[in-house]
Amino acid sequence: MLTWLTDLTHYFNALNVFRYITFRAAGASATALAIVAYFGPGIIAALRLKQGKGQPIRSDGPQSHLAKRGTPTMGGLMILAGVALSTILWANPKSAYVWIVLFVTLGFGAIGFYDDYLKVTKQSHAGFSGRSRLAIEAGIAMIAAYFMMCASVAPPVTSFADLGAALVAPFYTAAPATKLAAPFVNGWLIDLGWFFIPFAALVIVGAGNAVNLTDGLDGLAIVPVMIASATFGIIAYLAGNFIYAHYLGINHVTGAGELTVMAGAVLGAGLGFLWFNAPPAQIFMGDTGSLALGGMLGAISVAIKHEIVLAIVGGLFVMEAVSVIVQVVSFKTTGRRVFKMAPIHHHFEQLGWSEPQVVVRFWIIAFILALLGLTTLKVR
Repeated sequence: MLTWLTDLTHYFNALNVFRYITFRAAGASATALAIVAYFGPGIIAALRLKQGKGQPIRSDGPQSHLAKRGTPTMGGLMILAGVALSTILWANPKSAYVWIVLFVTLGFGAIGFYDDYLKVTKQSHAGFSGRSRLAIEAGIAMIAAYFMMCASVAPPVTSFADLGAALVAPFYTAAPATKLAAPFVNGWLIDLGWFFIPFAALVIVGAGNAVNLTDGLDGLAIVPVMIASATFGIIAYLAGNFIYAHYLGINHVTGAGELTVMAGAVLGAGLGFLWFNAPPAQIFMGDTGSLALGGMLGAISVAIKHEIVLAIVGGLFVMEAVSVIVQVVSFKTTGRRVFKMAPIHHHFEQLGWSEPQVVVRFWIIAFILALLGLTTLKVR
């Protein structure tokens, strides 16, 4: 929104800084941090009053977690407020990718909010029906994927006629968004065609639920999300710049650079939330935040054509999700458990690691994986 100030540069030359994505990303980060830090205490107090007993704690989980009873959940509302408001304020509204990723983020956040609401009101872990939740998530993700196809092939929309033409453009013109790029290989592309839509939905839904599974200890999910967001913010900036993209041999995606602003907002909102989520947590992120942030990471990776790199940068989330899948499949087929408890962060707790040890060591893993993901830009 603030990009309109660049129209006034002939009156005040200093306003030219609003042209720069890096400046606006820093502004979005600072704004999101300020929003969460200022409104956080009031939101926590209101949620504690409304929820009473707070988020249900599993009786079959680590016994140390029972002390967390009464802690309110839905802290993702703080994060989403900071991210959404900061992004709208600082990002260029002409970028379709900003609105598409915001659509996924808020859509997944709404699903998570309803799930948290059911858990709190019923004081049960059942929450939202798993199949129904996945179906709605897939629907949101497929709509977003189609809009990305439209954004990649259509010219800038300046009128309702342009909007109508953009919405049907993929039926008449091959959409660059459907091409899957491989890391470490230059120029290797697979055109998925219309299969891109279910593929993108799989990436987005998978990312959302993988982060959701990771959110089981104080501060465990938010820092790796911040690390991944910063990493994809850098990649989005490079992919959105034709010169840098050409030099690095990565797909150039016009307008995707604005996603750097959104990634900056996540970084600021995440820092603000971590202030309250640091152990012992005053509030939990809940599905409201974890689903939304995971869906956002998946949507950004699809938009900038780095879906495979997401599996590297977000390898910690993949590990958490795979541990649950392996545990369930093993128990149903053989009656045996591979891990002492799943997701895998609980396995390490059962091995005797303290909660801070698990959290900090997992942060270190996330940072290493982010560095590995960034090497894919140059090692080709």
